[in-house]
Amino acid sequence: MAERKSILLRLDPAVHDALARWAADELRSTNAQIEYLLRKALQGDGRLPAEAKKMRRPGRPRTEEADET
Repeated sequence: MAERKSILLRLDPAVHDALARWAADELRSTNAQIEYLLRKALQGDGRLPAEAKKMRRPGRPRTEEADET
């Protein structure tokens, strides 16, 4: 799998708290919620690169056993 890039992001505490609550509502981590929102903004503006991989679905990853049924 390709290596993911890490960045330092400084947020207002109230904005971070709102993002964390929103992420929890959608069964995502705060990091995944930020990436989701950035991708949505890039796509809406026609700037999402075609080679960008799709994000995995929110929630817990499926187990191999569940995938076999």
